[in-house]
Amino acid sequence: MHYVISIVGLLLVLVMAWLASNDKKKIKLRPIVVMIVLQMVLGIILLKTSVGEFLIGGFAGSFANLLGYANEGIDFIFGGMANEGAHTFFLYVLMPIVFMSAIIGILQHFKILPFIISYIGLVLSKINGMGKLESYNAVAAAIVGQNEVFISVKDQLGLLPKHRLYTLCASAMSTVSMSIVGSYMTMLEPRYVVAALVLNLFGGFIIASIINPYEVKPEEDIIEVKQEEKQTFFEMLGEYIMDGFKVAVVVGVMLVGFVGLIALINGLFDGVFGITFQGILGYVFAPIAFVMGVPWHEAVQAGSIMATKLVANEFVAMLDFVNVQEGLSDRTTAIVSVFLISFANFGSIGTIVGAVKGLNEKQGNVVARFGLKLLYGATLVSVLSAIVIGLVF
Repeated sequence: MHYVISIVGLLLVLVMAWLASNDKKKIKLRPIVVMIVLQMVLGIILLKTSVGEFLIGGFAGSFANLLGYANEGIDFIFGGMANEGAHTFFLYVLMPIVFMSAIIGILQHFKILPFIISYIGLVLSKINGMGKLESYNAVAAAIVGQNEVFISVKDQLGLLPKHRLYTLCASAMSTVSMSIVGSYMTMLEPRYVVAALVLNLFGGFIIASIINPYEVKPEEDIIEVKQEEKQTFFEMLGEYIMDGFKVAVVVGVMLVGFVGLIALINGLFDGVFGITFQGILGYVFAPIAFVMGVPWHEAVQAGSIMATKLVANEFVAMLDFVNVQEGLSDRTTAIVSVFLISFANFGSIGTIVGAVKGLNEKQGNVVARFGLKLLYGATLVSVLSAIVIGLVF
């Protein structure tokens, strides 16, 4: 029975994306069907095979090592500032952006990222029917994270039209940052974290190709912008390190404003109605949790966690989830875990606007205008990935 419910949920997600489409006549069904099948196959490989177990172990180890290297620099400068045993968001979530920016600059300088764009991006663009830049951006976002990925395409940002910029931002909001994947794995099972990373990659293409369908002509598919003067290695490194720091600071400032406003809304609802806005959304999300494959007797609890992630962020939701998951079935644990692995929340609107604005003021204002639609699409991606896990679990 749960398979039937999940299939209905899958169709519902596609219909909800279709209702928000910019141009329904341009939607191409073939790439969508192919990518959904790929999601199913990849989900089975990652969760049901020894190959998947090996890959997940390798991913988990790699993320932990990179975060450790970043923390070496952070601890050297800020080691005595944080309270012992406390997790300081700015130091251990935002400051690793500086390290990742330096890595991105090195990969750009030695033409490694352009190689990825030209070949892996080409293969993915044949599958998803989008441009090579969009395909590269989605892969890069899954590797380096929501904020860092814009640094890798900073030269292209100012040249992109609104519809292509939306797809780049949608991919960034649908994935998670390498700098905090290790933290996720301390709260959730690594196999669900890795599965979500892979499924969200294709899920982002599926939803974006329905909500925001378009064709990219070969001459419009900007891959690399030639610089007037070639930089030396250390000039480049200094520039990318400063770009990373600028993005970290701008994102932090935007989050202060957005998170504060969300707290204000919760307080107003609680004072007037006796229930927070977050609590109301918990009941709203219960039916969605049910069509995702969560048993009805667990749907309200799962819906509350999902709403917490949407209104606050994935960290707050994961901490709540850790406290209740022992009382939930394995199936519900898998579905909710995968749903939580993305940046689809209200605060991420400010994060993405801040990241783009820090690199290109004009394009940052463009992103701000379609911020709510970004959140809508990214939430559908999370729901879609969770439904796929429910089907293959």
